[in-house]
Amino acid sequence: MFTVLFLAFLVLGLALRVWLAQRQIHSVMKHRNSVPEAFADTVTLSAHQKAADYTAARVRFGLVNSFVSAAVLIGFTLLGGLNELVAIATKWFLPGSVTHALAVFSLFGIVGFLIELPLDVWRTFKLEASFNFNRTTPSAFATDTFKTVVVSVLLMLPIAALIVWLMQTTGKYWWVWAWASLLIFQLLIMLIYPTVIAPVFNKFTPLPDAELKSRIDALLKRCGFASNGVFVMDGSKRSTHGNAYFTGLSKNKRIVFYDTLLARLNTEQIEAVLAHELGHFKHKHIRKRLFWMSLLSLAGFALLGWVATQSWFYEQLGVTPILNGSNAALAILLFMLVVPEFMFPLSPIASRLSRRQEFEADAFAVQTTGASALKSALVKLYEDNASTLTPDPLHSAFYDSHPPAPVRIAQLDQLAASRSPV
Repeated sequence: MFTVLFLAFLVLGLALRVWLAQRQIHSVMKHRNSVPEAFADTVTLSAHQKAADYTAARVRFGLVNSFVSAAVLIGFTLLGGLNELVAIATKWFLPGSVTHALAVFSLFGIVGFLIELPLDVWRTFKLEASFNFNRTTPSAFATDTFKTVVVSVLLMLPIAALIVWLMQTTGKYWWVWAWASLLIFQLLIMLIYPTVIAPVFNKFTPLPDAELKSRIDALLKRCGFASNGVFVMDGSKRSTHGNAYFTGLSKNKRIVFYDTLLARLNTEQIEAVLAHELGHFKHKHIRKRLFWMSLLSLAGFALLGWVATQSWFYEQLGVTPILNGSNAALAILLFMLVVPEFMFPLSPIASRLSRRQEFEADAFAVQTTGASALKSALVKLYEDNASTLTPDPLHSAFYDSHPPAPVRIAQLDQLAASRSPV
């Protein structure tokens, strides 16, 4: 019965992804030769057409990813892939031991890496390069890949070993201890990420523009935000895409601007973008997200704690459980593989909540720096990043954590009108 349910969600989810992709491509190509009226004075037709073509190309690539992911999922489960990994690990380590579990995790990671690598190469050197976004050299790509593997191994294997050990030694409610351990681990990673992990991949330098730095410091002071510095990241060595973000926790909080973003926006626009990010801080969005994510994580661990003891969970997914040992690795991997298929139909809920927070952050930015600068900054970013101005609403509801461009700009216009003197 569970096999049928699993396959039904897999097929329906894949069909839904295909349908949403077709809607998105149809929407952007239908309006390809006409800039929306709200952007007619600020976005050129050539930029609008590039955004339509780039969006369609990304959606098609996403479909390829979806079919590959579905094939891999079937391969690991019903076609016996996980069984093969367990058999290989059993040649080296005692079945059910922590080392055996880590071997299974490692083999799973190696297979996943080998499957994902060609897709990453295509995305970087074909898709992104075709639209003049890519600046990553083959040597830089190889270096980044090596660093990612090393960092992933150093971070993930210890926490995986701890969770497996907890599953084996702490009894029926192991999942509570595992959840608490993972939560502490995630908070620790967030704390050390700005100063330990991020510099492994990018160079961060203090903001050199004294005037901009002064305005940013004044804005931070008005908003009551204490940071450990304002930094510029050398994003241009990999891509022409621009961005800005906060990172870290407590006294380790940093404000980071991509150098590509600073090159395109003026002082007022940069200040407005930062004010939007500060809006997330002012409305405690990060804390709220951490809270809800921790609750969902707890619920996930509780569910894992139950299904890990059910023989049908393994057998009806094509996996043979270990009879005289722990099935910790199998339970975790099956759970990670299968649960997303059941969760995908709920994606609009998470997207809607995220977009609501983006609207709140925009409103804070308008109150702090005005609507004009933020609006012009967003339009520039839409153009520079080739973001479509004519997305399909349903596709956006499933995939977009930020409001669609026309909706967001319209909201800024309303906020600006409400602040104008009567």
